[in-house]
Parts: sequence; structure tokens; C-alpha cells
Amino acid sequence: MSFSISPLKVCIVGSGNWGSAVAKIIGNNVKKLQKFASTVNMWVFEENINGRKLTDIINKDHENVKYLPGYKLPDNVVAIPNLREAVQDADLLVFVIPHQYIHKVCEEITGLVPRKALGITLIKGIDQGPEGLKLISDTIREKMGIDISVLMGANIANEVAADKFCETTIGCKILENGLLFKELLQTPNFRITVVDDADAVELCGALKNVVAVGAGFCDGLCYGDNTKAAVIRLGLMEMIAFAKFFCKGQVSTATFLESCGIADLITTCYGGRNRRVAEAFVKTGKSIEELEKEMLNGQKLQGPQTSAEVHNILKQKGMLDNKIGRSKYLSHENHLFFVKYGFLHRGVCLD
Repeated sequence: MSFSISPLKVCIVGSGNWGSAVAKIIGNNVKKLQKFASTVNMWVFEENINGRKLTDIINKDHENVKYLPGYKLPDNVVAIPNLREAVQDADLLVFVIPHQYIHKVCEEITGLVPRKALGITLIKGIDQGPEGLKLISDTIREKMGIDISVLMGANIANEVAADKFCETTIGCKILENGLLFKELLQTPNFRITVVDDADAVELCGALKNVVAVGAGFCDGLCYGDNTKAAVIRLGLMEMIAFAKFFCKGQVSTATFLESCGIADLITTCYGGRNRRVAEAFVKTGKSIEELEKEMLNGQKLQGPQTSAEVHNILKQKGMLDNKIGRSKYLSHENHLFFVKYGFLHRGVCLD
């Protein structure tokens, strides 16, 4: 896609833990790259923190004290509480919000950005449509009529904000667009690989949270590292099987060896919020909603809801625990393992 010589305006749609870490990267990068406008808009859901508006704190103190405390944001990142104002005339949109809010956000901003605009989603979740699985990128693409790439990887936000080395993966339908977002987002310590297997990249980011919930159960039940390793390995196999069955295009197994696959799975199963909350769920007997409020400081948990959505998608296809479903999706042994430990459709999800 070709653009005019005017610098590309960037808007980050979201400002949580991960959104703020990405804002730190983008804000610093656009200062050095003439291709991009030097000011970056960031949509912030307004909150009051000790009597001050969060947007005022970010714009004056250059720190998201609620979601990414201790890390300074570049002064060219401007927090805007009005979503429509934030995205107005943006050329590049970076979506990084909890996946359950994507419909409402897209409906509010459709028509406010140029048709030539491009987007990238960092959202780790899936949607449901009449035919079963629907990717978040598909939802954005259909509602807004713009091309969408995806970014997924082993990227714990605080470590990225601290400039600790990590890798990530951009999946795209149009290579030129994926490479443009690589230019916007890559740093010496945030290494990006671009692949054209966008759907598999996106599914990795969603499904690994379900496996992480299972890993957290293992920790809560004190089952040990052997069992947890089995959950991770079997979970990866099921992620691959799910992607190959549901993705419309060709899925490459090699994609699962990128950062979006095995690396993100390992990181999440050992250090992610889904694992931590699932462990506490077992140990405390509290509901997921209670633990989310107590442990996540306003952040949203993706694993339980994604578990419920995966369950509904499999149910719609008749692939829960019948013989046809097992033969097409789960091996018999893997199916029994997941049902035994409650990691599949019983899950954590609905308590």
C-alpha cells in the first residue's frame, strides 16, 4: 500500500499494561523515523487516581501509574479520553484492549479513519460468529474495512518496558503492511519476525491463555513440573490441531516455533496472569471475578473467557467429546487427559 509523503499518524487504541509498554516503544521510535508523525495519540479509558484524572497524570507526569507504574512514557505520547477524538484521521491503528470490548470500539470509530488506514491487533482472544470461530482481526477488518496485521509473542509487558530483550511475531495478509508495522515497533531489544501466516499467529496468542489456565491448575494442585510440562506439550499439540482445523488458509507448523507459538506459551504458563489467577483459584476457592479484582489492578483476564468461547465453538461443530470430534480434533488420549484435569470444556471458565 502506498501513502502520501505526509507523516503517518499513529493511534494506540488502549492503555493498559501492554498498551502502555507498546506506547513507550512507539513514542520513542517515531521521534527517530520521519515516516511517522512525531505525536502519538493513545486512547485512555478515563479513571480517577487519588483525585487526579489518569489522562492528566500521563500527560503531565508521563507515567501510567495504574497499569505500568515505574516506567516513564515518552512525552510525545498524548493520552486522550475520547475515543473518537483519539482515532480521528489516524493512518495506523494499534489495537490493544481486552477482546470482549472490540465490537463496541469498532462500532464507535468506524468512519472516522481513512479507508487507506492500516491496523494491527495485539489483542489475545477470539470471537464467535455464525460459522463458529471468528478471529478478532476478522471482526476489525469487517467492521472497519481496513487491512489488519497481528502481533503476538513472548512479551510480558513489564519486561518489554524495562528494555529486556525479547522476540515477537507479526502475522500479516499483505507483507508490505507487516513490514511497515515492524518498522514502527522494532527496537534492538524487541526483535520482530514477520510471517504471512496471520491466522495461526493470532490463534496462538488466544489459545495459549487457555493452556496457561491449565498450567496454573497444576501449580495450585501441586502436581509438579512433570505434569505441568505435559500440559504445556499437549496444549501446544491441541493449539496446532485447532488452528489446522479452523483456519481458512494454509497453516504452517513452523509458525508454532516462532515467538508467537512455543515461546509465548512457555512464558505465559510460567509468568503470565492467567497462570497466577488459576493457581489462586485452586488454592483459595474464590471466583475468577473476585481474583481478577484482587490480583490484576483493573486488568482483564483472557484465559477463562477464551476457554468458554472455545467450548462454544467446539460444541457448535459437534466436537466436544463425541467420537467424530475426537477423531478430527483431539486424539483420544489427549482428550481423556484434558477432561480428567478439567482443562477443556469444564475448565475454570464458568464458575
